[in-house]
Amino acid sequence: MRCRMRRLTQLTPVAVAALLLAAWELGVRAASVPQFVLPAPSTIAVRFAEAWADGTMLRHLVPTVTEVTVGGLLGGALGLLIGVTLGLSGAARRVVSPYLVAAQSTPILALGPVLVLWLGPGLAAKVAVCALITLFPVAISTLVAVRDVDAGTLELMRSLGATRWQSLRYARLPAARGGILAGARVAATLAVVGAIVGEWLGGSAGLGVLLNLARGSLFDTPLLFADLLQIAIVGVSAYGLVLFVERITSWKTA
Repeated sequence: MRCRMRRLTQLTPVAVAALLLAAWELGVRAASVPQFVLPAPSTIAVRFAEAWADGTMLRHLVPTVTEVTVGGLLGGALGLLIGVTLGLSGAARRVVSPYLVAAQSTPILALGPVLVLWLGPGLAAKVAVCALITLFPVAISTLVAVRDVDAGTLELMRSLGATRWQSLRYARLPAARGGILAGARVAATLAVVGAIVGEWLGGSAGLGVLLNLARGSLFDTPLLFADLLQIAIVGVSAYGLVLFVERITSWKTA
């Protein structure tokens, strides 16, 4: 019974997606909606395959994946460092937290032109946008997770004569793993957003650049939707990678 329910749960999202795509396909064709307004899913699928076959999608995918990977890892590492530091130090937390919140509330689109002005329209600016947009969720989740570790666990470590570093390594970080990885899951999808925003601000290749080309000079709406599909695939893949890391680390700590 439990196995059957699990299979049903796994099939439900697929069935819902199939129903939505079928309704979209039938609705567009029944209403004779122009392709440049809203293409049918079958048209998008054909254009998606064509973009891969002629190398267009791959040429624009590689820069975006590079920006997401480098920027996401850099932002995650900085966010982890900042979060741990603020979680351990109440004085640093009181001084830095307001600035962290203020920086997080600043739209990344407003900072993007400044980064392009400082770093140029190349890879560095796009990596910086990805790093900034991923830094905050990791920093905040790490701060809260490290700060709110069970007081009894910390008292036990102190009674055993553990140093501050040992308490961090053997008590705080293992206990904070769930909170840190929750922030990483959010950051993984935001890194894709950061890459697309950075590519909108300048550049010659990337999925964000392809979006501009498809809706602008090419006026290719099916390609636009195919590109959106590819962006979604990159985001889901990044999220799935974090889930995989979470599962691996849970096995090792079990």
